[in-house]
Amino acid sequence: MKSQEIVHYLQNNPQFFEDHADALAEIYIPHPQGGRTIPLAERQIFSLREKIRLLENKLGELVQFGEENDAISEKVHQLSLQLIASNNLPRALEVLYDNLLESLSIPTVALRLWIDLPNQGGPEFSPVTQEIRDFAANLVTAYCGTNTSFEVIDWLAEQTDQPINSVALIPLTIQEETIGLLVLGSDDEKRFNPEMGVLYLKRIGELMSTTLSRFIPATPPEDN
Repeated sequence: MKSQEIVHYLQNNPQFFEDHADALAEIYIPHPQGGRTIPLAERQIFSLREKIRLLENKLGELVQFGEENDAISEKVHQLSLQLIASNNLPRALEVLYDNLLESLSIPTVALRLWIDLPNQGGPEFSPVTQEIRDFAANLVTAYCGTNTSFEVIDWLAEQTDQPINSVALIPLTIQEETIGLLVLGSDDEKRFNPEMGVLYLKRIGELMSTTLSRFIPATPPEDN
């Protein structure tokens, strides 16, 4: 009989193991780590222990991911509280940079805005090409990936001497209109990779967008 035929027979005749329990106890097979043979029952125990070890490792990873997510969630929560408490744009920008650079340990951060706000100044309002504006407007959510040829790399290069090997680009939107781009950069090419989740990046973008909306002067109603 061929080996596959034996497997098929045993799968379809489970009573075989009851009818020949003594024979099974006398079957010895190679140890998975080599060097000797062991009873079939011991081999099954070894397999179960290996499965348990893999499950324990997986559980440990899940616990670690959960703890890391809890820590990030708390930091984003603190960022939101501080942004809510900010009573002017300079203070809101200071809060954003401090939390991203210090609390969330982002190596370098840049922000560009192309909306009319009172008392504009600083690099946040430096000219931005139409190409970047169109790119930001077409982002459905945050983009993560390796170094690109976009001018955003130059924005980050102004902040650090380290190479920029990965970036996260977060569009800032108010009432479905893209009004800016928040850029995070790292010399670690795996820090912002295409496979990573972007939930917290998306939330940071929403928080900053909502904060900015508070500082846009209200448009006076038109006279009838």
